Amino acid sequence: MIAGKSWIRNWINEHPAVWEFILFNVLSNVATIVNFIAMWICTGFLFVSLENIPFQFFVFHYTQVESDLGLGGFLSFLVATAAAQAVNFYVQKNFVFRSNAAFARAVPRYICLAVVLVIVSAALPAYSQAFFKSLGLPQALIPTLANGVNIVVQVVLSYPAMKFWIMPK
Repeated sequence: MIAGKSWIRNWINEHPAVWEFILFNVLSNVATIVNFIAMWICTGFLFVSLENIPFQFFVFHYTQVESDLGLGGFLSFLVATAAAQAVNFYVQKNFVFRSNAAFARAVPRYICLAVVLVIVSAALPAYSQAFFKSLGLPQALIPTLANGVNIVVQVVLSYPAMKFWIMPK
């Protein structure tokens, strides 16, 4: 077992950038879990009464209430993304990037990133859910798949922003 730990430690030391990206993705699952739990609570309980109300504003098009859950869907994805981003800031700053960036400098930058992610993540599900519905997938599965798409988009946008702009060493 000691030899195995030594091999892993050596590999991490030889490939710090790859290890950082792996750690970023693995620890992002903490935020992912928060995201899914918040989305399920919101779509299953908190915003159920708003699912039949069409909602459209700016790039947010939740007008096909049978597939995108209307205003309830919009609010669910918005709350889930915001909760996940709050958790993600803490985890990434302290455990992945081990950044010593000043909190007062990092937080406003992270808020800018989070606003972009929230806008994208709140707008995208209306389109991805319509796409999944056009594939004939079960309605019960569609919000979860749309949430998965959101998470992938968030990773693609957030890793370079956090590494180079928000939480540099």
